[in-house]
Amino acid sequence: MRYLKTVFVVFLLFSVSLVKGEEGMWLPFLLEKLNEKQMKSLGMKISAKDIYSINKGSLKDAIVSFGGFCTGNVVSSRGLVLTNHHCGFDAVQNHSTLDHNYIRDGFWAKNNAQELPNPKLFVTFIVRIDDVSKQVLNGITASMSESERQSVADRNSAELINTVKKEKYQSALIKPFFEGNQYFLFVTETYNDVRLVGAPPSSIGNFGKDTDNWMWPRHTGDFSIFRIYAGKDNKPAAYAADNVPYVPKKSFSISLDGVAENDFTMVFGFPGKTMEYLHSEVVDQIVKVNDPAKIAIRNKALTVIDSFMRKDEQIKIQYAAKYTTMSNPWKKWQGEVLGLTRTNAVDKKKSYERDFQKRVDANPQWKGKYGNVLNDLQTTYIELMPYGLARDYYLEISSKIEIFAIAAQLNSLIKAYEKDTDKGYADQLVKVKQKLDDLFKEYSPAVDRKLFGILMEMYLKDQPGEFVSMYASDLHKPQDKKDERTGMQENLLYNESILPNKEKLYKDCLGKDPKQAIALISNDKAMRLYLDMVDTYNTRVNARLNPIQNRINQLQRTYMQAQMEVMKEKRFYPDANSTLRLTYGKVKGFQARDAVKYDYYSYMEGLMEKYKPGDYEFDVPEKLRELYQKKDFDQYGKNGKMPVCFIATNHTTGGNSGSPALDAYGNLVGLNFDRAWEGTMSDINYDPSICRNIMVDIRFVLFIIDKYAGAGHLVKEMKLVHPKRK
Repeated sequence: MRYLKTVFVVFLLFSVSLVKGEEGMWLPFLLEKLNEKQMKSLGMKISAKDIYSINKGSLKDAIVSFGGFCTGNVVSSRGLVLTNHHCGFDAVQNHSTLDHNYIRDGFWAKNNAQELPNPKLFVTFIVRIDDVSKQVLNGITASMSESERQSVADRNSAELINTVKKEKYQSALIKPFFEGNQYFLFVTETYNDVRLVGAPPSSIGNFGKDTDNWMWPRHTGDFSIFRIYAGKDNKPAAYAADNVPYVPKKSFSISLDGVAENDFTMVFGFPGKTMEYLHSEVVDQIVKVNDPAKIAIRNKALTVIDSFMRKDEQIKIQYAAKYTTMSNPWKKWQGEVLGLTRTNAVDKKKSYERDFQKRVDANPQWKGKYGNVLNDLQTTYIELMPYGLARDYYLEISSKIEIFAIAAQLNSLIKAYEKDTDKGYADQLVKVKQKLDDLFKEYSPAVDRKLFGILMEMYLKDQPGEFVSMYASDLHKPQDKKDERTGMQENLLYNESILPNKEKLYKDCLGKDPKQAIALISNDKAMRLYLDMVDTYNTRVNARLNPIQNRINQLQRTYMQAQMEVMKEKRFYPDANSTLRLTYGKVKGFQARDAVKYDYYSYMEGLMEKYKPGDYEFDVPEKLRELYQKKDFDQYGKNGKMPVCFIATNHTTGGNSGSPALDAYGNLVGLNFDRAWEGTMSDINYDPSICRNIMVDIRFVLFIIDKYAGAGHLVKEMKLVHPKRK
């Protein structure tokens, strides 16, 4: 119990220390205690209870986790939800065909009956958050191994979830914070009937595509619209045609006044992952080893996919979402390396560590507990490096080659047959066919064959041989002395394998009896390659990596606890972990590099300057060009100009896509969708000099909905306000 008391003393200490206003991803139920005073000093006009309350409707009740990968905002009393275009893109793609190409042309439902259902898409509200650290950590001691510790925490968490007070239609989950030094319980409500209402064409919603991605200035109308449906009792219900629009506890009012430089802003949402408290050694590895390797792999994969998408409209539809998903981190990692290098992040970490070590050494009690933690972390991270690089090579390459995804599904049939013969096979076959059907809808054997050849070359040649599949190496060898071809024999593999051909696979393999099917699957060259690569990775990489990672987890938790105990003047916020957070800052431009200074707003003038007729990335729809020429901005423009996007110092990351940008009164002023490239290293090292989040101005969103799409009925659902006229 002495260990637990120390932990809680540490957490009490951090609540009274200071940090710059721009940095931090704060838990909303702790704002009153930790942040309210500072937020008001920066310009906030509402209270912490207006943001988070369990006794009345508050801003948190207008926030949803959108599909578990983005954030959404409830903007009407009839369950209308705004999120980013790229967050809703998969739904738009799934409803698109060559005859109804909603990716190219956009989609707008004229009434509820035209709104399109989306199986598997859901939104989740947070009902309340409770600190359950004491209960989860009960029985845990410092001498426990990682597996023992996790077992106790899991058991305690399961007991808590089973006994927590909640409604039958609600769920609960417990998440670790501060490297497992603290735990919080979240009571949630999930709605599974979410329908597509509207989305602009990609020429608006993804204007600038790869060239502009992660860049400022932006001119992208990155939004889409959905509606939450509920049962007649307004409670969560499975999809049914007679479900009704959800009535929320709270919906956002929308400001038509925009923002000015140095205005207070908040971003509320579900940031995915940050790593702010890492040791300098691993940050150095990220800059010099891991990020460059992943960038190189995706460089080649994206080049292949892009070459096919530009020539074939069907492939463009099939691979659009995959391309975006692949390119987004690729460009982010490039900016991350640039930002970490430019801001001397590694040197700053080392300076911080020297200060930490000096304080520890001067205190006998701290020296006994924490004296070796930095040195142990450095040694262990160095030991991890080759296996971490091999992990990145395997995961990056194998996940881009979809014949391996097909193989993984078929391998589950082998396992089911081995476990329960014909019955096991038959039961699993139903699930496998469902997943294969979805996969083949967005699959081109020609694209996959080309990806296979190029990426397997990297797998074989760009890493130590000890981490490479022997079967892959044998396939790579020329078939005879006359065969002078280099590279993997992809043509031979794809011609002989039944996996890339859906009709052949279903008829000549899965259509046979289980014993025959399993024999065919097991002897297929692509399957044998997949299994040998998996086995090689598991035995030569993962088996060695996991014990090292467990030591790092233990050391990182100790280091986190030590920092919070030793560095008393620093206020610590927990790393992002896909839970509800609030960050706040100010609207502000920045100095990107020598002689390059960016303003905080972009306008339609800039959009039209980028316009390239017929271009894949910078074409502009004719109607939007006409609206611009007429300056038909109505109530949405300002001084004859149409604002498009703006930037601020809010600390955001992946998962914050679609998050509401709120003004000092809690009104919606924009949708967060990106970060400026120079500051994408904010996941590891937030620096207010260059870290900026990018938001589409809500007035541009309304302008596109009303004037471009002619969907003014949706705007009429929303509550529009003028807070600056008060």
